[in-house]
Amino acid sequence: MARINDNYLKLKAGYLFPEIGRRVREFSAANPTAKVIRLGIGDVTQPLAPAVLKAFHAAIDDLGTTENFAGYGPEQGYEWLSRTIIDKSYKPLGVELKSSEMFISDGSKCDCANILDIFALDNVVAIGDPVYPVYNDTNVMVGRTGEADDKGYYQGVVYMPCTEENGFVPALPKEKVDIIYLCSPNNPTGTVATKEQLTAWVDYANANGSIIFFDAAYEAFITTPGIPHSIYEIEGARQCAIEFRSFSKTAGFTGVRCGLVVIPEEVMGTTANGEKFSFNKLWNRRTTTKFNGTSYPVQRAAAAVYSDAGWAQVKATIDYYMDNARIIREGLTAAGITCYGGVDSPYIWLKTPDAMTSWDFFDKLLNECHVVGTPGSGFGPSGEGYFRLSAFGDKASVETAVARIREKWGK
Repeated sequence: MARINDNYLKLKAGYLFPEIGRRVREFSAANPTAKVIRLGIGDVTQPLAPAVLKAFHAAIDDLGTTENFAGYGPEQGYEWLSRTIIDKSYKPLGVELKSSEMFISDGSKCDCANILDIFALDNVVAIGDPVYPVYNDTNVMVGRTGEADDKGYYQGVVYMPCTEENGFVPALPKEKVDIIYLCSPNNPTGTVATKEQLTAWVDYANANGSIIFFDAAYEAFITTPGIPHSIYEIEGARQCAIEFRSFSKTAGFTGVRCGLVVIPEEVMGTTANGEKFSFNKLWNRRTTTKFNGTSYPVQRAAAAVYSDAGWAQVKATIDYYMDNARIIREGLTAAGITCYGGVDSPYIWLKTPDAMTSWDFFDKLLNECHVVGTPGSGFGPSGEGYFRLSAFGDKASVETAVARIREKWGK
């Protein structure tokens, strides 16, 4: 009989968001008249920008003509899209990239998992705590870890606590690590890393031969001047960092699917014999073997995001969500609840009232306020006692949710 991958059995529980979905379904079935407001999973709610839709439709029409039909495209993505992203999103930051260093994909969640294909299992990985669960769970799935302890920490992973005391930006590890996951703006805490903090990480990585996985999926939500949007704004990052970006939240592509990975040619690893080898070349080989490329209409739609009309429309939607974040942050603060994030990120990270556990608060919020959020413990042991709310809702629902919470916990 065929053997399963036993590493999946190490996973402590069902993936966080399906568990949230299960509890909400049970509540809704038992309370069919309750109007549940979902501020848990970070899914967008506003429609695609008109300029993006126009490009999408035009690209679909292309597929109906002999002259403009597109079949298999480059697995790495069309150069006209990578060039547009470089010119419109990276060059204004002072970052120079080659098209060959950018790979268009179907989303950064997949990329953050698939990138492990090109790294040996004996690399030591450092992950923030709390953290986006994909980072942790995919390392378990590929077999890099041992079993989890009672707290949920897996053997073989270096966990870096992100707490109030360190401003939710982890300290440099005392031991040498090979792979470092950083996310800014951070999911789930909503906080950002400064240029000085990122410089320290880049210096550490270059001094120790480490590689930084930099998740910049929410960079478009940064409002504070001087906060880096890309790891490559930091001197030396081209030698040690791989960056992930996504159109999912920036342009509302959660149902469309488009992201990108940047791997500069200078990012090197070593072979078993100690020789240097390019991770860019490895990822290119992996991509051309396992991926047939993001669809032509999706890439045309992605390019339209950076048109003058497209970006103005996309930015208006981002501003809409960030105003929701302000409403949540200010409303909860007025109710006496301690909040973080919500300034450079669409996520608000709050301390659970009355020292409740995060899942107890989830149940209380669902049952008494009919509002859904995300328990902090689902992001890691250091997330216990915290809770994430998402600004990805319609404004009227966000205002109603905040009013319900203030009525329950307001002073």
